[in-house]
Amino acid sequence: MSNERETSFETTHLVRDTCLCLHAQRAARALSRRFDEALRPAGITSGQFSLLNALNRPNPPPIGPVAQLLAMDRTTLTAALKPLERDGLVTITRDPDDRRSRLLGLTDKGREVLAAAVPIWRDLHAAIEAGLPVLEPEALRGALRSLSQAG
Repeated sequence: MSNERETSFETTHLVRDTCLCLHAQRAARALSRRFDEALRPAGITSGQFSLLNALNRPNPPPIGPVAQLLAMDRTTLTAALKPLERDGLVTITRDPDDRRSRLLGLTDKGREVLAAAVPIWRDLHAAIEAGLPVLEPEALRGALRSLSQAG
């Protein structure tokens, strides 16, 4: 007895071969693994590198704009900050102008870790870009930016 709600095996292959979301997820996981491995000597993961980089500003930003920049919800960002705060890399302080708001900043140790990680990131990033077939890196960045902004 055939169920009209079943998905054909051909459809499974179609999704596997053409789904932009699946391919973006797979690429993101592969890139994360490569950067995690490369950044291990600096003592951080690729996600932590992105977070530390997002906090590298002249003035400590509030949680909201950082969450937006990293395409994270505030709860996920808060959870990601906890180990960095525990390790003395970031500070979370009350905003003196709005006691309900928190400001995020890098400690001196956080700046040192970020400074040690940037050359590692730069070298691996250049190697990955150089290995991209046919596609210009800036075209790929633009396409990914468009997708993330469409939201």
